[in-house]
Amino acid sequence: MAQPSEREITAALASVSLPDGSRDLMSSGIVSGLVVKDGHVQFALDIAPEHADRMEPVRRAAERAAQAVPGVLSVTAVLSAHRATPASEPAQAQAAPELLPQVGAIVAVASGKGGVGKSTTAANLALSFRALGLRTAMLDADIYGPSLPTMMGISGRPSSPDGRTIIPLEAHGITCMSIGFLVPADTAMIWRGPMVMGALEQMMRDVQWGPQDILVVDMPPGTGDVQLTMAQRVPVAGAVLVSTPQDLALIDVRKGLDMFRKVDVPVLGLIENMSYFLCPACGERSEIFTHGGARTAAGEAGIDFLGEIPLDMAIREAADSGQPVVARDGSGAHAAAYRSIAERIWQKVGGGASLPDAPRITFE
Repeated sequence: MAQPSEREITAALASVSLPDGSRDLMSSGIVSGLVVKDGHVQFALDIAPEHADRMEPVRRAAERAAQAVPGVLSVTAVLSAHRATPASEPAQAQAAPELLPQVGAIVAVASGKGGVGKSTTAANLALSFRALGLRTAMLDADIYGPSLPTMMGISGRPSSPDGRTIIPLEAHGITCMSIGFLVPADTAMIWRGPMVMGALEQMMRDVQWGPQDILVVDMPPGTGDVQLTMAQRVPVAGAVLVSTPQDLALIDVRKGLDMFRKVDVPVLGLIENMSYFLCPACGERSEIFTHGGARTAAGEAGIDFLGEIPLDMAIREAADSGQPVVARDGSGAHAAAYRSIAERIWQKVGGGASLPDAPRITFE
């Protein structure tokens, strides 16, 4: 099958008119970041935040138009609501729509660098909150490298009964949303910052999250557009930093700590992941990445040390299988460690609310 060209896609988008019928998408100049690669099409529509509602039908029409081009396998279009509103427009029109209004506490799980087990930690913390009786949701904010579908063992695509509201998927009692549900797993997300921010806002605004006690956000590593968008657009209750013990990882953690402080997001504490290794055959303990570095760094930074998680094959295998260790072995030592950390986090963000009296959930 012949591969679609960018010229064919732009011609298709030119057939879609703006709501007032005055111009088409291409002549309006709002199409940005168009990427056509191996049959997969990605682009953004740059609009003012207050125009999101009336432009959503246009976005859907643009996706349908591009999908109709021969050879197109998938289309992902987002509204990138970042344009400034002219000063002449009334102040009430400039207010962006409220995001996540039914969510109690939003907790960002972050790391200064990749490869420290942040996503595994986020998934197990979410399951721990659920096991403690809290209504729990999880948002995969890592647009470039979404891992939630694999981590939580979810396949399929969210439904949308009205073509606008997205019904999230669920696994292990957790309400879940990820860009990985909407694009093929092998598709590279070649997006600029505004497109990433637009996609993130859509996953917060257009998803039917329902009432939740806590939302765990798996952040991308580093300090960038996603972190800034989260800090500016929703009331993040706090950030949890994840690091391995060695100095190289802790240097990047300090950068993340500094970033969250600059955007006035409370840092709830630091977790030392891959803290030590216990040989399953002989029981000998090895501190592969040294040990205790995160505890020391937390003390120096004046933040709480939340706990340590060992480097263990069972944790890795469980995550790879879509059954995180808290779900696979809820009565084991690893689940207890994650649950202890989750309890400390809830003490900080629960607004004084005690944990529900409901019996703890066991996962099968």
